[in-house]
Amino acid sequence: MARTDFYTRLVYARQIPGIGQVAYWLLKLLGAEIPRSVKIGPGFLLEHGGFGVVVHSHTTIGSRVHIYPGVTLGRADIYRPATESGFAGIIVEDDVILAPGAKIICKEGTLVVRRGSVIGANAVLLQSTGEDEIWAGVPARYTGKRPAYLP
Repeated sequence: MARTDFYTRLVYARQIPGIGQVAYWLLKLLGAEIPRSVKIGPGFLLEHGGFGVVVHSHTTIGSRVHIYPGVTLGRADIYRPATESGFAGIIVEDDVILAPGAKIICKEGTLVVRRGSVIGANAVLLQSTGEDEIWAGVPARYTGKRPAYLP
């Protein structure tokens, strides 16, 4: 059975009719901006309360994803009006780990963080990854394969 905490429960409560908006605002007051339009699979964990987490509304998050504090998923061209942006969205597939302070930002199309990838602390990811890859640095670069793990 997957562990859950108060913050993670609030993330899932965003989708419950009647209380979803309250859950969204409570999360926001606690420091995590995850719009109600963001679809999230089972087993998601907002680690350590996810303070400072910001997720763009055109994001899809898979199953068993761990997001740590200070993570941002969003547009790289925020200087443009949204109507002029080439940004289509971000997809975070299953079993991904987004370490503290990681920034996943996309300028054109859809950026995909593929299954099992790990984005290191304070990395700035500007492109899609392959499966089970480890990315680190600014800008983030491929640094190796993730060792075998149990999802």
